[in-house]
Amino acid sequence: MSCTQCAGIAQEFDARVARRDLRRYRKRGASKTTTWLLDMVVGEGARGATFLDVGGGVGALQHGLVRAGASAGIHVDASPAYLAAAREEAVRLGHADRIRSFEGDFVTLAAEIEPVDVVTLDRVICCYPDMDALVDASASRARRIYGLVFPRERLLLRVGGRLLNLVQHIRRRPFNVYLHPLQAVEAQVERHGLLKRFHRTSFLWHVQVYTRNPARQRGT
Repeated sequence: MSCTQCAGIAQEFDARVARRDLRRYRKRGASKTTTWLLDMVVGEGARGATFLDVGGGVGALQHGLVRAGASAGIHVDASPAYLAAAREEAVRLGHADRIRSFEGDFVTLAAEIEPVDVVTLDRVICCYPDMDALVDASASRARRIYGLVFPRERLLLRVGGRLLNLVQHIRRRPFNVYLHPLQAVEAQVERHGLLKRFHRTSFLWHVQVYTRNPARQRGT
């Protein structure tokens, strides 16, 4: 594990948490915002697509994309327990052979991962201190579609995040949460020639989908 935060993710999202989340997914399906993101991506065209799901947890987006006709994908996560849970569900659903897994810090691993049609980061930006590096590494892998779910800068989340990080410091646990400004995230994504197609909000979350700008790709 190459980064302190990633070691913290592996510690916080352990086998107990992964089992709980997998049970919840099997009982209730994907969360509301994950479902929004999936629907937006599928609406842009997922049939036959390849995908990269960064920090994919138990694989809700991956399973949904395969059901929608995606051909194959990659799951990168700093939590080995989440990778195991996602694979278990993929085996149960019969498409484990279509998803490759990588464990560790995505920013470090990105150079090893080929570009794909669809890249998704569902509640991942808030778990990484260097937003610019994470967006650069992930957006550069997206040939067509780039999807994000990340927190809104609400007072409740700002206060809650600071309290959580204080508790983590007292407990000497390395995992922290980060609220990156909406404008900063959007600007970083758009530097990669991606245009915002959809933006929906819940009380706590932004859900966004971008598509590649062919003219920007040609340098015009």
